[in-house]
Formats: sequence, C-alpha cells, structure tokens
Amino acid sequence: MKYEIILFDVDDTLFDFGISEKEALTKAFLEFDLPSGLTNYHASYKKISKALWQALEQGNISVTELGVERFRRLFLKHNLKIDAELFNRVYLGYLGKEVHLIQGAEEVCHHLRNHCLAIITNGFKEVQTSRIGSSPLSDIFEQVIISEDAGTQKPEKGIFDYAFSKLQITNKDNVLIVGDSLTSDIQGGVNYGIDTCWFNRHHKENNTNVKPTYEISELTDLMQILSEETD
Repeated sequence: MKYEIILFDVDDTLFDFGISEKEALTKAFLEFDLPSGLTNYHASYKKISKALWQALEQGNISVTELGVERFRRLFLKHNLKIDAELFNRVYLGYLGKEVHLIQGAEEVCHHLRNHCLAIITNGFKEVQTSRIGSSPLSDIFEQVIISEDAGTQKPEKGIFDYAFSKLQITNKDNVLIVGDSLTSDIQGGVNYGIDTCWFNRHHKENNTNVKPTYEISELTDLMQILSEETD
C-alpha cells in the first residue's frame, strides 16, 4: 500500500465538535445560573473563538492562553461578571465528557486497522485524551499527538517533526493527513511535504491557495481512496 500511516485530525474530522461545544457550553452556563447563555452568547463566542484559534495557528497565542482569553473577551463584551478562568475550567470539564463521533468515523477507523493510525490535534490535552479514551476509538491509534505535548501546533513544522519522531516515520511518501481545516491540517501537510485529504463535509468553497491531494465530503470516501492506492 502507498499510505502506511494515516494522521487524523480530531475535531470535525472524527468527532463532531459542534455538538460537543454546544452541549458543554449549555452545561457550563447552567452551572453559572445562565440557562439562556447558549442562546444569548453563542454567536459572539463563536466569532471570538474563531479569531483566537486562527491566532493559535499563527503562533501568536498558546492554547492555555486561548482557553481563558475567549471567555474573558466574551464576558467583557456582554458585561458579565464571571471569572473567565473558572468558567473555562468548568467548560473544559464538560467538553471532555462529550463524545459524538462523525458519521462513518468508527467504520473507517476499524476498516483501516491494517494501517498505522494516529491523531494529530491542536486541541486541549485533557479534553482530547478524555474524549478519545471514552470513545469506541480508544484502542485504535498508535499515537495521539497533541500540540500541548509537542510545544507547537499545526500548521507548524515542529508538530510534524514531533509526530514523525514518535511514530518513527522515515518516508514522507507513506503518510497521509486527513482533516477538515485547510489552514491547519492541509496547510500543515502541504508545508511538510506529505499528501493531504481535505474532509469537506459542508461542501465549502476553497478560496485559498492551499491545494489538498484529495477532497472528500463523506468520511467513508477515504476507504475508496486508500483502496485505489492499494490496487
């Protein structure tokens, strides 16, 4: 087979982060006596969070700083007297318990068990390890590469160096990265010189200069790509 090692992103690739986020935020807001918190503040939160995750990809903020800063900005915007650090801890605690797999994720991972499968994620270590460990995918991955451990994040070269070292990879031609983010997963793979598969389940237009090797809209389409590569 051409691709012996498959690197998977986590959020919105194997796990449905949108569902997890909403459930965890709802529970956190309830704990802080804001039963309408998701309805009232989710749109603002998404905008703030998106900007901070982009800053993380650019190396302008750490994931630890991001966790607190998103809520600090949210509460400041809406004049809420809530401790952002405490709220973030509560939210992450709930988020780590939310396990919602993308349709086809379990089928794909089990089908590809003759490959070396690994995770490469920019997410929070405590959250990702908890969610993966509580999921049907808990025993699937050779390594779970998390940016907090690597000290760098996608799309930076360093996290791929870290992953290649952990997995003892010597040939880039044998590696495929699968992810939903053009700017993180696909850009990172392109920069590092490995083939990429953009999981575009929402049929977004690619208005960037980033060109993935493959594009799929259903996760199960990955099995066809890898089957063809074996022929």
